[in-house]
Amino acid sequence: MMSNQAAAYASFGNFFRFLIQEMKPRGPWLTPFNIISIPVIITGVIILYFRFVYGLGAVTNYTQEVPWGLWKGLNVVTGVALAGGAYVITFVVYVLGVNKYQSIVRITVLHGFMAYTLSAGALLLDLGRPWFGFNPYIGNSFGFSSVLFLICWHFLIYMIAAFIEFSPAIAEWMHWEKARRFLTGLTLATVILGITLSLLHQSGLGALYLMAKTKIHPLWWSEFIPILFFVSSVYAGLAMIIIEGTIGHKVFKNLLPEDSDRSFDDIVLGLAKGAAVTMFVYYFFKALLFIHDKQWELLNDGFGLWYLLEVIGFVLVPSLMFAFGFKHRSLKIIKIAAAMSLIGIVLNRLNISIICFNWYAEVRYIPNWKEFIVSMTVIFVQFWIFRWIVTRMPVLNSRHQH
Repeated sequence: MMSNQAAAYASFGNFFRFLIQEMKPRGPWLTPFNIISIPVIITGVIILYFRFVYGLGAVTNYTQEVPWGLWKGLNVVTGVALAGGAYVITFVVYVLGVNKYQSIVRITVLHGFMAYTLSAGALLLDLGRPWFGFNPYIGNSFGFSSVLFLICWHFLIYMIAAFIEFSPAIAEWMHWEKARRFLTGLTLATVILGITLSLLHQSGLGALYLMAKTKIHPLWWSEFIPILFFVSSVYAGLAMIIIEGTIGHKVFKNLLPEDSDRSFDDIVLGLAKGAAVTMFVYYFFKALLFIHDKQWELLNDGFGLWYLLEVIGFVLVPSLMFAFGFKHRSLKIIKIAAAMSLIGIVLNRLNISIICFNWYAEVRYIPNWKEFIVSMTVIFVQFWIFRWIVTRMPVLNSRHQH
């Protein structure tokens, strides 16, 4: 009995020492990212103190007419779209059986989990009474007819599914071999659940704006917004993987296998092909809706030119660049197209949620500098946690990830 207790205490002590060792900083501190992000995060925390003590009005330009602003438009609506790569890649690998992309599964799932977790956190920042944010989960006034109620549950269940998908990496990091094998066995079921939920909440975020027909500019509102949100999240996720992978191959070069550059080039070409197809489908759908609704006269003002810039400049042009880059195996063209695609997604989501929302109002909502700082704080915190996990856990180079 005593020997078992002693062994348990020793095991716990080793586990505790292991965690303490892993918490220690690694690498140089004076990097461009650290120099920029640390002051922003400190400033953001101070602003959030005033937000929770004195209310939203103390740090935002929200009004009774504009209760949703930059934090929802950028950190939630846009952030969730950019996390679409997680469900796309897991579908391709585990459902379609394309093992070529197996090496990027963990990194994309981690990004998806982090993006959803921080988006849920950003939602709490945006609520006037954040403690009411748990009502959809604890049964206080269930709103079964509310799209937002459904999205809240989709978020929660998807985060659980994404965590389970990533958990074999945590078990491998902790040297829990039996737990790793058990959790790996749950992968296919959680992937199918995650894909289903992604389809629902990506389109569900678009469905939120179906009720705002009189507030969103006609060029951006459509009864097909849910479908457009879903399709655009596919190519947004693929473009994000290309940019994220390109940066990761420079920042985490010492953590990658020796042949990673060659295999990643092949992966980029495959992602470019998928992005080209989905972007053209999205563009075709947008053009079809525009022609069907006979919206030609809406192009005669500034909003019309802004719409053409978004749809042609950041959808059609990048889709053609993806196709060109894939055909001629030009990684440079593909990466430029990926960057343009991400700009286009950010622009589209901000147009629908902020820029072209209440477009006819005499006094328009313009985010102040404190709102921008808090949004950047959320993004930088995600980067810090992401970097900590990647540099410690077997995310990029695992002996079991084959």
